[in-house]
Amino acid sequence: MSARREGAGVPVPLMVPAALGVVFLVLPVVGLLVSTPWAQLGPRLAEPGVGEALRLSVVSATLATAVSLVLGVPLAWVLARSRLRGRSVLRALVTVPLVLPPVVGGVALFLVLGRQGLVGQWLDAAFGLTIPFTTTAVVIAETFVAMPFLVISVEGALRAADARFEDAAATLGADRWTTFRRVTLPLVAPGIAAGAVLCWARALGEFGATITFAGNFPGTTQTMPLAVYLALQRDPDAAIVLSLVLLAVSLATLLLLRDRWLGRV
Repeated sequence: MSARREGAGVPVPLMVPAALGVVFLVLPVVGLLVSTPWAQLGPRLAEPGVGEALRLSVVSATLATAVSLVLGVPLAWVLARSRLRGRSVLRALVTVPLVLPPVVGGVALFLVLGRQGLVGQWLDAAFGLTIPFTTTAVVIAETFVAMPFLVISVEGALRAADARFEDAAATLGADRWTTFRRVTLPLVAPGIAAGAVLCWARALGEFGATITFAGNFPGTTQTMPLAVYLALQRDPDAAIVLSLVLLAVSLATLLLLRDRWLGRV
């Protein structure tokens, strides 16, 4: 019966808007590929500004993902397995960056970590430490917008994991920390990997919070999305090349997640 349903034709009322949706989503990508100056691709990628932006983007996105793993995996466990009161409120607060406009997130970070911010003024007075408009600010901004993707992915994996293995470990005398390290983490490792890839890709493409909180300084805070924005005003070909690099990274991310998304289809 299921095979017959899968082989059934798609109704015309569904096929037409579906086809239009495909065109709407794919056509801009085709336009980017058609407009790419392929003959100049190598020299363009070899330009110092492109290399700096690429290096900073990869490094900052990797650091943001590492911070998200350290903070996000325990947070996901609390949301999925603990009996803490107010978990629904906590989950809503954690996922706010998903729906918050990135520019607003940058403003919020500025109000907390800026020189006159809630925490920033103390850091400046006590240690002479200024965070905005530095590479550290880039990592913080990317972590703020990207970590919820990892938390949601890991929380979903924890909820889907069979808790009987953890119960069995507890009956054998393992404490909660040992159970978490030896049983829970291996069970949800695919979910953690998928969340980390999504987190890294989101951090790599972050623009709004970065330009608001960290600025756009070549070699210091100018990541690839910011370089695309700047190049589009003075050198469209360079903007297209940088956009192509980001597109390639996005496609690679989808390929890495393909088995997780489609393996059960």
